[in-house]
Amino acid sequence: MKKAVVILITLFATMSNAQEQKQVPQISVSGEGKIKVKPDQVAINFGVENTGKDAAEVKKLNDETVDKVIKFIKKFGIPTTDFQTTNVSLNRNFDAEKKKYNYQASQNVSILLKDITKYDALMIGLVDNGINNISDVEFKSSKIEDFKSDARKLAMKDAKHKAEDYVSVLNQKIGKALLINDNSQTYYPQPMFKGVMMNAMADESAPRETLAVGEIEVTANVTVSFILE
Repeated sequence: MKKAVVILITLFATMSNAQEQKQVPQISVSGEGKIKVKPDQVAINFGVENTGKDAAEVKKLNDETVDKVIKFIKKFGIPTTDFQTTNVSLNRNFDAEKKKYNYQASQNVSILLKDITKYDALMIGLVDNGINNISDVEFKSSKIEDFKSDARKLAMKDAKHKAEDYVSVLNQKIGKALLINDNSQTYYPQPMFKGVMMNAMADESAPRETLAVGEIEVTANVTVSFILE
């Protein structure tokens, strides 16, 4: 008998709790904030490659070119903290057609140029001093974190404005935010010659393209759930 009473009390308490835990009226909306920024910096990743029949000779040729390039970078006024070697390799490859082995030496260097007005002069100097590959060029902003913060604020304002539009026709108001999901993206413009060999640039007879920096697009996307009042 006592056991049955305990079960009944437990059931009653469970049903009471379920009635008390009512679903909170809410609305979920998305918001977007978008800012376009003019870049003021550029990150450049480039390499020096040499191929030949003798490993020592190939490495020597590559080292001599890299030495010239690094001396040029220092003379150009770029601080040592803004450039570094990212990869060094010496590989033996088999030429199936000639049935012979050859060797390839390569070294990659990355530079962060903080004065974008010197971009053309730097690129021409790098090519003139022997680089033969540019793997990546990315325009950046020194204040990107500030712009991301501004974009997030715009996204939240957009979400709140949408929620107010929806509930206004119901004569209701929105209350506190219950949940915020953030998914921000940043687009960095890259020039058309990314990933191509730079031999053509070394030919003075070839026309030089005008630098098109473009804009960095900073976008913040949020989903917000507001309480309905």
